[in-house]
Amino acid sequence: MLSNRLFPNSIHNQRHAPSFTVHSITMFHHFLLVAYPAQGHINPALQFAKRLIHLGAHVTFSTTLHLHRRISNKLTIPGLNYVPFSDGYDNGFKAKHESDFALYQSELKIRGSEFLSNIILSNAKDGSHPFTCVVYTLILSWVAEVARGFHLSSALLWVQPATVFDIFYYHSHGYSDYIYDKTKDKESSSSCSIELPGLPLLLAPNDLPSYLVASSSSSNWSSVFLPMFEGHFRVLDNETNPIVLVNTFEALESEALRVVDKLNVISIGPLIPFDTSYGGDICHSSDDYIEWLDSKPELSVVYVSFGSFLVLSKIQTEELARALLDCGHPFLWVIREKEKTGEEENEKEEDEELSCIEELEKNGKIVKWCSQVEVLSHPSLGCFLTHCGWNSTMECLVSGVPVVAFPQKTDQKTNAKLIEDLWKIGVRVDHVVNDEEIVKGEEIKKCLEVVMGNGEKGEELRRNAKKWKGLAKEALKEGGSSHKNLRGFLDEIVG
Repeated sequence: MLSNRLFPNSIHNQRHAPSFTVHSITMFHHFLLVAYPAQGHINPALQFAKRLIHLGAHVTFSTTLHLHRRISNKLTIPGLNYVPFSDGYDNGFKAKHESDFALYQSELKIRGSEFLSNIILSNAKDGSHPFTCVVYTLILSWVAEVARGFHLSSALLWVQPATVFDIFYYHSHGYSDYIYDKTKDKESSSSCSIELPGLPLLLAPNDLPSYLVASSSSSNWSSVFLPMFEGHFRVLDNETNPIVLVNTFEALESEALRVVDKLNVISIGPLIPFDTSYGGDICHSSDDYIEWLDSKPELSVVYVSFGSFLVLSKIQTEELARALLDCGHPFLWVIREKEKTGEEENEKEEDEELSCIEELEKNGKIVKWCSQVEVLSHPSLGCFLTHCGWNSTMECLVSGVPVVAFPQKTDQKTNAKLIEDLWKIGVRVDHVVNDEEIVKGEEIKKCLEVVMGNGEKGEELRRNAKKWKGLAKEALKEGGSSHKNLRGFLDEIVG
């Protein structure tokens, strides 16, 4: 049993806690769920809320006011309520430099901590249903510190794979110099191997989260993001019973889930809806793409999307466009509208249009946004050309769709490594890049032909995708590994 460790500071031990009455824990669970204001955090967090509510808990969901306002199809179910808070940027925030983002994070922590303290105290005093546990997503380690001040249990909802969690754990626990030495020389980094205890694969620098690679183009942002990840591990190291809930499942990452034995790492995924909607879209879907998909033969369409945050360079977009036209398959391509931030960007807007836009619109369909789960579950889908964000990766696995992996930054390189070499459901396009780190259209086309083709490799990828689809659903059903883990987590909290 974990109950004594989950509540190391019982009500009888609260020497420094605020003076309020905690009601009996025989009442139902009431979770305070705090999500970082980004689509990649909102989606799994809301799906996690749905799972908790299905098991009898109540959830108060909190993110920033700006993000809350942008959600166009808010999930509305009994047992779920929303309490957004101001981060000081209620009309939105866009970082142009690392220093801007660092200032934003500081403001978010100050305002968010004050808000959480007030709502925890208010809920405990008003005689209704005080919180029994606080759950928070990445980049919000300060939430756990607030919870500890009220002697509330907390858990980190890790919205990346367990393998990435392990890599960051090692980096924060004695392996930072080793990783730096392996990645500092760009010329030799492609041939070196990085071995971390317990992980099933040898890693090249190109397989690591981008913020850990000394020679990567995103290293300027490492000074901002690495301290945030290290902050998570400092908080977890100080917990009596640190709990990490991971959006993965046992069969998918069985070894990675057991690497860090000092922490209680629990798989509860995939946090993917089976009704085609998360209930948290911050972009408005385009119309008529389902009708377009309906008109296409089975397994014939290439779906292309780089998520809600990334934007490819003009040069890379042109190369991708040429590959899609040359491969000969119909394609559904999500190209988001660029956010206008000033007169200079407006002046460049005309130059941003693709040179072959008319040909693209004739041979495929371009949309500003769509319901990705709905698209991936459509029978016309043949493959997904993706940036390998973790939500998109899990959606591929649940839908049984093979992948052309085109990772860009953050955890995406590691996800692409797992897709290609461990789960074997796709191929990567970024093995061959030019001096400007651009993947040429010819290379993208080759990968599309492999995944969409009838050759032995394409057949293998489709078989494996179908296998993982079955295992993902197995994990979530009654008695499955993730269902049992989440039920066990709830039972121990109330224990």
